[in-house]
Amino acid sequence: MNDPDWAAQHIDPNQPSAARMYDYYLGGSHNFASDRQAAAKVLELLPDAPLMAQANRAFLHRSVRFLVDAGVRQFIDLGSGIPTAGNVHEVAPESTVVYVDMDPVAVAYSESILSDVDRAGIVHADVRRPEKVLESPVTRELLDFDQPIGLLTVAVLHFVAAADDPAGILATFRDVLPTGSAIALAHATVDERPDEMARLTAIYQNSANPTTIRTRDEIAALLTGWDLVEPGLTWVVEWRPDWPDDADGNSAWCGNYGAVGWKR
Repeated sequence: MNDPDWAAQHIDPNQPSAARMYDYYLGGSHNFASDRQAAAKVLELLPDAPLMAQANRAFLHRSVRFLVDAGVRQFIDLGSGIPTAGNVHEVAPESTVVYVDMDPVAVAYSESILSDVDRAGIVHADVRRPEKVLESPVTRELLDFDQPIGLLTVAVLHFVAAADDPAGILATFRDVLPTGSAIALAHATVDERPDEMARLTAIYQNSANPTTIRTRDEIAALLTGWDLVEPGLTWVVEWRPDWPDDADGNSAWCGNYGAVGWKR
């Protein structure tokens, strides 16, 4: 069969990608058979994986709206993935957004849907190389580094190994961003579901994006230097839910902690 028209060149369709698997969990169609096969293994282990992905997506929307209400009008979305409904530039239509991803399919599709969007662009870069993101012509053209910027790191840093220094990556961005900037972070955790998460790590080990799933304390350490807003680092479904019933005290099912913090 011919490749679909959204498929970028130089892609190995036989190696699963976290971005395309995430697209599958969210009901998208920009994925290959290998992605669906790997995702099927995840779903056998975690039947609620699509709900976990939706919870992260909902946290992204709430945190962006919070930051917009606080006056932030620029965003860098690290590991933005394959665009689905409710992208950052749609949640914050008056804001400027730089999306960043290393997956060629995510970049190709983003370029397509953003071709007529003046206030948003995509950078093809690895988040482990923050200088590539910060020095990109797209970033420099769209963002004003004299004004606050929201750094969005939702469901991406658990694809960064300890050896790649995720705390150092965030520190590099923090040091460059102006005072008044902010971070929104969501990160998968081994807390409460250690056996399942260990098996999940084994599945992703054969993908293009192996996982490093951390404890709450390890995730908190990544946020050093950021002034967290209430309720601090908590389950993503408990971070300022739209409806109180969304946080019923039994929230570990979402498998991810989330937080928002300011650079002072």
